Amino acid sequence: MDIMSTGCHAFDRVVRGGFPVGHVSLIYGEAGTGKTTIAIQCAVNCARRRFKTLFIDADNTFPPARLAQIAQYDLDTVSPQILVFTPQKFKEQIHLIENLDSFLTPNVALIVVDTITSLYRVELGSSEEIFALNRELNRQLAYLVDIAKAKKVAVLLISQVHGVMSESTEVEPVAMRILNFQSKIIVKLRKTSVVGVVEAILEKFLDMKHPQTNSKFKLTETGIQDVKR
Repeated sequence: MDIMSTGCHAFDRVVRGGFPVGHVSLIYGEAGTGKTTIAIQCAVNCARRRFKTLFIDADNTFPPARLAQIAQYDLDTVSPQILVFTPQKFKEQIHLIENLDSFLTPNVALIVVDTITSLYRVELGSSEEIFALNRELNRQLAYLVDIAKAKKVAVLLISQVHGVMSESTEVEPVAMRILNFQSKIIVKLRKTSVVGVVEAILEKFLDMKHPQTNSKFKLTETGIQDVKR
């Protein structure tokens, strides 16, 4: 497996056919832009190819009903292939990521962290704490980069966002500098004026910065789909 496809042509076109195996990819955007839906859709497609997904649910909001909607006819076959972990604290997330080797069997092809910055954000406090948390977050990401390369898996990170002070309508990932440095593929999701239609903007692809690729997809009950013209 060279790429991890969502099965939605409009979105896959943005990431050159799918998220590449061996690299860390990042999706970020406001609530309701389909970040978790994309991750689940990748996991379902991965399972249909007889591979497993390790899904780290740091938000503790993994939606079984959404999985059932996306998997549809083969839920009973797909669901055992998706292993969900729910760390409750940032330290638990650190421990889990640093011990992923014990779960990485040869048929694991995808690792999802949804969201990589939620437990980190909860513990933000003094400047000393920020320095320590940034160091730990960077270490986790470096570990995921090594796993992606060594084990030939795709790693998909989802990040929360916050507003950019100079641009009230713009958002950026929490811990942007760390995530930008460690992620090889970065996709920003943005709502459009049409209800349910989201724009995917490719901001980084491997060694290309600002490759200026974008596409629109529709959020539906069964996942993300191409916008009908």
